[in-house]
Amino acid sequence: MTPPQPPRLAATMVLIRDNPLEVLMVRRNAHAVFPSALVFPGGAVDADDHSDNWMPLLASGSQLPPLERALRIAAIRETFEETALLSAVRTDGTPVEQQERTDAAFLKVVQRSGGLLHLDDTVHFGHWVTPVVAPRRFDTRFFVAVAPNGQHPIADGGETVDCEWALPAQMVKRAQAGESSIIFPTLLNLMRLAESTTVQEAMDAARARQPFTVTPTVEVRDGTAVAVISAEAGYGVTEHTAPPPDRHHTRTKEGRPNG
Repeated sequence: MTPPQPPRLAATMVLIRDNPLEVLMVRRNAHAVFPSALVFPGGAVDADDHSDNWMPLLASGSQLPPLERALRIAAIRETFEETALLSAVRTDGTPVEQQERTDAAFLKVVQRSGGLLHLDDTVHFGHWVTPVVAPRRFDTRFFVAVAPNGQHPIADGGETVDCEWALPAQMVKRAQAGESSIIFPTLLNLMRLAESTTVQEAMDAARARQPFTVTPTVEVRDGTAVAVISAEAGYGVTEHTAPPPDRHHTRTKEGRPNG
């Protein structure tokens, strides 16, 4: 039997805003990992995310363990790369202006913005590890943070082809109806987010929640793969069978305009 592939460390950002509570979703391109799926911005952790050169650019979070710092930096970086949103603030507490994407290292982008990263405001939201039977595996931390004011999401046109602000409960309904392709971890974290009605409620709930690592198992029942997780994960759901997509209703440009 082939041994399971080691999971790659990754970080994902659940970016939210108020009135009403909405979450930023991005659509992967048709050739990416999770093709055409609606997901939160995120991706693999890079070596530069671990660099000590970040320390002078941290307004908070320098006391975090090195891995926790790197994970949060990765989530902020991936969000910028995929949506052009930069969660950084000036020393007076005001958000930085929107920055252009360049080939420069992310650290240079943050330096150029004149802002600092508040890692303490990027709060643990979930931890999922891909099942051992999967050919490509990820060890993914989900973080929740408030969207920066005065900036507007713009898909990068490569990994992501669209950005959308959406009501969490609405996204859950669309996934359950087969109208949108949303993977199991994203779906359950949307359900978790839908338990809150304001940004403050969502942030407070995330800070109070005890971290738990979710590693689904896969069972085949009557020829159908069913993902199963422990009730201890606290999602109120323990298994999932994805409905077949309704291609007639699947949308390519979804929701209201960004911003």
